[in-house]
Amino acid sequence: MVIGRHPKSGHLTKVSQAIPMARTAQIHRKTGETNITLSLDLDGSGQGTIQTGVGFFDHMLTLLAKHSLIDLTVQAQGDLHVDAHHTVEDVGICLGKALSQALGDKAGIRRYGSMTVPMDETLVTAAVDLSGRAFCVWNADVPMELLGAFNAPLAEEFWRAVAGNALMNLHVVCHYGRNTHHIIEAVFKATARALRQAVEIDPRGTGVPSTKGVL
Repeated sequence: MVIGRHPKSGHLTKVSQAIPMARTAQIHRKTGETNITLSLDLDGSGQGTIQTGVGFFDHMLTLLAKHSLIDLTVQAQGDLHVDAHHTVEDVGICLGKALSQALGDKAGIRRYGSMTVPMDETLVTAAVDLSGRAFCVWNADVPMELLGAFNAPLAEEFWRAVAGNALMNLHVVCHYGRNTHHIIEAVFKATARALRQAVEIDPRGTGVPSTKGVL
């Protein structure tokens, strides 16, 4: 409740004011392979506090936060003596669950987002539909290459885990590119920018953005 002036009399009066719900989530997932705590704020400023033990992956998650404007904190411990697979995939699971939780019933969001991002010789498009139906189309030829401790094809495993647990439709297309680092970075940036659009509140929209009335 706030104090304002009546539009006709000009007298001070009480005016009701809707308080927006915080679109935040925190997920803790512990298995025999990983121990992960992840939190996010969909209406943040792009701050990333990331510690997974996998340097390249930390870099990708940091730029994911930056370009999506989602505040993201990830603390992950995993069986890196085996490889980074379990850590990367399980962080994707946690991120997907957190997105789903923070979105709630999805009332008022734009729902769809897409972005094409160039990075030097590489061009990538990502398209997102927060449809409530999990599907991932990955049309990006990523070479089998180690980027530090990060095996490049793990990028696909990560985004499949995100899409499956966020119940979203994700399409990733690499139109062309040669440098593995550039391809993966462009994928993360394009998907981050697409997510930024999709989770935004639409000032012209009302209710759930579906003729079914539910997503």
